[in-house]
Amino acid sequence: KCAHLRLVCQAEQKPYYTSKLWWCGIILLGLGEVGNFTAYGFAPITLVAPLGCVSVIGSAFISVFFLKKTMRTADILGGTLTITGIYLLVTFAPNVPQELTARQVQNYLVSWPFLVYSILEIIIFCILLYFYKRKAVKHIVVLLMMVALLASLTVIAVKAVSSMIALSVEGKMQLTYSVFYIMSILMATSCAFQIKFLNQAVHLYEATAVVPINFVFFTTSAIFSGVIFYREFQNAALLSVFMFLFGCLLSSLGVIIIARNKKEEHLQIPFIDCGHIPGQKLTGKIQPDSHSSCYGTLNKEDDSLKRQS
Repeated sequence: KCAHLRLVCQAEQKPYYTSKLWWCGIILLGLGEVGNFTAYGFAPITLVAPLGCVSVIGSAFISVFFLKKTMRTADILGGTLTITGIYLLVTFAPNVPQELTARQVQNYLVSWPFLVYSILEIIIFCILLYFYKRKAVKHIVVLLMMVALLASLTVIAVKAVSSMIALSVEGKMQLTYSVFYIMSILMATSCAFQIKFLNQAVHLYEATAVVPINFVFFTTSAIFSGVIFYREFQNAALLSVFMFLFGCLLSSLGVIIIARNKKEEHLQIPFIDCGHIPGQKLTGKIQPDSHSSCYGTLNKEDDSLKRQS
């Protein structure tokens, strides 16, 4: 964002990919996603997915220094609620063994809870896709619901792939199993379609609406997938489950408060002067006088040419 704003202010317009600052941001974004991918191999899905709210509060505070935005009371309140929620998430996260082998993934794939869950998910996704394609319903809830349904498959595949790679690095080879490549294909495919629908939502709606709704839907779907596929809350105490869900609620509320009523900044692109278009000369008035009697009518010469034709 900062790179785009700087390029627009320059007299000579250059492509964004020529900016060193833009490439620095892309590299940092890539490193963050690598860290996020690695975290799924060492922690439960139900913990890693809600902690994505850290990026929301981080961007809200960092934008004060880079984009010169003013810190609002809502940002401080939302950040406080989110940090409180993060503390509860980390404290009451499910304590499950993190060593996930390829054989365990195979067993989870054919378990009846996941089969029922996947069938229901496919039915709901097909219904939403029907309204999206056939009825041209592009409501923000429809788009982000499809993103969330795909995200539940993504986090399942990401955790499986990340865990098997981690075990292989430790010397317990898991990459020879076919389930590793099946989950890798599932991860790449679901990510690609997520980007498609999420890009559509960002194109049609303000980011201030897309960010909190997408976070709530994504977190909910990730928790469901972790509970059903990896059975992460199987032996958890009732109090731990309640406090964990309360932490998720506080984090979601904090993200909504931070994003609520935040105005979108549009890049100020200068207009093009018609008299300076290459190869064109300004020979007359572009717009006639609105108080003239001939305003909105054809010239006599144009009218006579029309009758002759």
